[in-house]
Order: sequence, then structure tokens, then C-alpha cells
Amino acid sequence: MRKEETYLVVTLWLLLLSNALACQVSDVVAVSGFLSSVGVNQILVVWLVDMLLTILITGLQSLIVDRFNRVNLMGWMSCGYVLMLVVLRVLFSLQAPGWLNYSLLYLLAEQQLLFFPLMFWILANDLFDMAQTKRLFPLIATGSFVGQILGLGLAAIAPTLLSRLQLEPEELLSLNALVYLAAFLLIQTRLKGIKFRQMTQKQESAIAALTEAWSFVREVSSFRYLTISILAINVCLTVFEFHFLAVSNQVFKAAEGYQQFYSLYRLGLTLTAFGIQCFFTSFFIKITGLKNAFIALPLAQLFGTLSMIIFPGIVGGVGGFSLSKLTQSTIDESARKSFQALVPEERRGRVSMFMDSYLFAIGTVIGCLATGVVVLLGNQFNISTYFYVYLCIGLIACGVAIAAIFKMRTVYEQSLFNWRLKRRQRGKAILDKLNL
Repeated sequence: MRKEETYLVVTLWLLLLSNALACQVSDVVAVSGFLSSVGVNQILVVWLVDMLLTILITGLQSLIVDRFNRVNLMGWMSCGYVLMLVVLRVLFSLQAPGWLNYSLLYLLAEQQLLFFPLMFWILANDLFDMAQTKRLFPLIATGSFVGQILGLGLAAIAPTLLSRLQLEPEELLSLNALVYLAAFLLIQTRLKGIKFRQMTQKQESAIAALTEAWSFVREVSSFRYLTISILAINVCLTVFEFHFLAVSNQVFKAAEGYQQFYSLYRLGLTLTAFGIQCFFTSFFIKITGLKNAFIALPLAQLFGTLSMIIFPGIVGGVGGFSLSKLTQSTIDESARKSFQALVPEERRGRVSMFMDSYLFAIGTVIGCLATGVVVLLGNQFNISTYFYVYLCIGLIACGVAIAAIFKMRTVYEQSLFNWRLKRRQRGKAILDKLNL
């Protein structure tokens, strides 16, 4: 990191830390509470609702992401999260049904986890050029890992700590509201005066924004094949996460015990990912090249699926899911954000939302429906080994993702000359900015 970049990098790092801390606290409490109050199979329904909500909110955000100032959007989003957390705090105080409280908390945590980073990385891509993204994005992304460590550590000790302080568990929601309030103040005081590249702003409907993003992905061959891979990867991730929750919930059935297990597991996962992001991700992308880095996640999922099939208990579930999540949150995420920097500024918001939100939601919906059908049939016919069927679905998805990435690699260089990648800027050719 260069001296003139320090101020901006530290500010962005702190914003990622704040969101990650709040997300982890909400997610751990929501998952452990939901599993103990409702059950693991019903979480597929919550995931489906979550994805439908994701598609709806993405459609609304696509109307404004390339129309308004990115800094203002980040500030409004932080204020919105403060308001929603206060409403949830009131619901818990009024002793609303547990399934309702934990479901709403889970849905909010997922939206925080998805949309705050989405808007954040769109803003970050406007602040840095292509060469800087490869060098600084892995460093900035460590802020998310530090926030996760703090949030998971807090979630692990929260039951004991709150009991000693004679406070109710819902006070964690008040803490999260204060975290987002602090993020809002950080945005207002340290990003308001930042200059970034201006874009051509369009007045268009959500359908028009989605159509333009789809046209871009369809006509730029490397993005088209990457799209297929992202869909298949998210199908596999859904299968992995459900299997992980199912096998772990059989071992830790009490809410307090599961919250401690889940917090410590996520903490160990985050610490490992933090080390990988700090010392390995940039090196891996540099030596393999950006186009080759995308094969890491499908291969990790392939090995993860095989481990779950060979070791069907908690060992295989934890090992396979961990391998997939580690690769996704380090190598794959950094590579994808750098890859999206190829998109011209005036289209980047719509394309990023399409790839990070719509494809994520669609892939998860497919995974939920496929897994749900298998679970329903397995329970109806009293087949205890039905999990092998949805793991085979994950294995097929891995094969599709690997094939799509290999095809993307063959068209990568050619697609760089596509006219849709041309920026509206004089004096520089696109190849000058790619730093190949």
C-alpha cells in the first residue's frame, strides 16, 4: 500500500469490518435460534424467501445503483439497517413468536451480508483502477475477516456475558444498530469529499437495467461462461450448507450448545480465511493469472462433495463445507471483484448486481428446490440415506462449473477486445489499463 492510498484504504477497511461484525452476530443468533425452535428442514423455506427478497431488493437497487452518488447510497443503506434493527429489537421485547423473530433476524442478516458488500465493492471499483484492485482489494478484504472474528467471538461469549450483566439477548441487536450508526458517521466524515470517476447516468426501469446487464454478460463470452459457473457454484453451496447444518444439528441439539459450536466453528473458519487472504490470495492470483484463479472454487467443491459422500457424518460435513467456504471467501471473491473491474463504470453497477445478486439468488433457489424435493421424498418413504441423492446433485453442479471455467479460459483474451468493455475515455486504450 502506497502512502497516498492509506487514508482511503483504512476507511474502506473499517466499513467492511463494521458490516462483518454486525452480520456475524445476527447470523449466529438467528441460525442457532431457528434450528432449536423450528428445525433444520424448514430452513430451506427461509432460504427460498430470502432469495425472493434478494431478487426484489436487487431489482429496486438496480434502479439507483448507477443513478445516484455511491457514497450517499452507502450512507442511506447504513441508516436503513439501523432502523430495521431497532424494529427487530422491539419485536423481541414484545415476545413475538420465536419462529418469526429468528426468521426476520436471519433474513436481515443475509441482506446485510449480501447488499452492503455489493454496494461497497461497486464503490471501491470506482475509486481504484484495474492495477490497484489487484494490489489493494485483497488487503481491504481483510477488514471483513477482522470484523467476522470480532463478531463471532462476541457471539460465542454472549450468552455468558449477557447473563452476568443481567441483560436480555436482544441487546445484541442494539449493539448492531450502534455499529451501523458508527458506519454511517464514518461515511459522512471520511468519504464525502472523495473524488471518483464519473459515469453516464441513465433513467431506466428495473427491467431495462436487468436487460442491459444480461446483454452485456451474454455478448462478452468470458462473462457468459463465468455466469454459468456462478450459477452451478451456488447450487453446490446450497447443498453443502444444508448438509452441514443437518449433520451438525444432530450432534448439538440445544440452542446454547449449537450457538457455541457454530460461533467457534465460524471463528476457526474465519481465522483460516484471514491468513489465506493476507498471505496467499494475491500470490495465487498473480502466479496463476486472473482467468485461471476461477478454477480454484469448483475444484474445492469437487473435493468437498467427495469428502461428504465418503464421510457422511459431521467430519465430512464440516470438512467439505469448510473447504468450499474458504476458497469462496478468499481466492474466488477477490478474483471476481478484480474481473468486474473490466466492466466500464457506466455499466459496472448493473453487471455487478446481476452477477453477485441475481445469479446468487437463482442458484440458491435451484439448490433449495432440488434439496427440498429430495428431503420430502426421503422423509415420505422413510429413507435415511437420502442425503446421498442431494450430494450427487452437488457433484453434478461441480462438473458444470468446472466445464464452464475451462471454456471461459479459452475465450478470455479474445473477449477483452469486445466493444462492450470499451470505456468512455480518451487518451487510453483498454489494454493499457488491464495490466496483463
